[in-house]
Amino acid sequence: MDLELKGKRALITGASKGIGRACAEVLAAEGCSVRIVSRTAEALESAAQEIRSRHGVEAQWKAADLSQRGAAEEVATWAGPLDILVNNAGAIPGGDLLRVDEETWRRAWDLKVFGYINLSRQVYAQMKARGSGVIVNVVGSAGEKMNAAYITGSTGNAALGAFTRALGGASHADGVRVLGVNPGPIATDRLVGLYKQMAQTQLGDAARYEELFKGMSFDRPGTPEEVAWTVAFFASPRSSYTSGCMLTIDGGQVNR
Repeated sequence: MDLELKGKRALITGASKGIGRACAEVLAAEGCSVRIVSRTAEALESAAQEIRSRHGVEAQWKAADLSQRGAAEEVATWAGPLDILVNNAGAIPGGDLLRVDEETWRRAWDLKVFGYINLSRQVYAQMKARGSGVIVNVVGSAGEKMNAAYITGSTGNAALGAFTRALGGASHADGVRVLGVNPGPIATDRLVGLYKQMAQTQLGDAARYEELFKGMSFDRPGTPEEVAWTVAFFASPRSSYTSGCMLTIDGGQVNR
């Protein structure tokens, strides 16, 4: 299926690895020029070079910490007019209410929750002025299946789900669509590293980490590409009547 994305201009945050990198690759494969952002300059430069070489599209990069005041404005100005924004930067640490102190809670939300909101505000203004555009927020299934042991993430993800639905429910008046995806367990470096630690502790061998995937849907985590393909479809004209909603990509685990 041709997603009709050729020539579109996309900005992806948290794009040096994992889901963000996969989103940049898939959008570039569909013919988008991409702007990629994260806090790691070396990884970004390498990713941009590989995307250009592999897909023959423009790929620019910028190292930025979107938790800092003024960073969203700086990134939006650098990126210029956009057709697509994929908010993906941020990883909220685990812990229950008594384990997560205020500083940790605020630092995590400054990047993921307020980072998404602030960059959306800047880019939405551009899209509204032009009368078109799509914002896709990559959030997380913990915002639907609440977890007291991940209370900072569950609460933040739920807030971003509400933000996405609220904004996307009214954005049609400006010619803009806003929607999101809630990934469940995805085989990113972070998840694999966690399971290797668990395998070392429980099985005495980190290399046996895949044995611990048993019990997940399809006995495996999802892949970053499985999320990215959905993001690309949502961002495309093929999904032109979709806004103000969230899709969970977790193999059905949220319903257990």
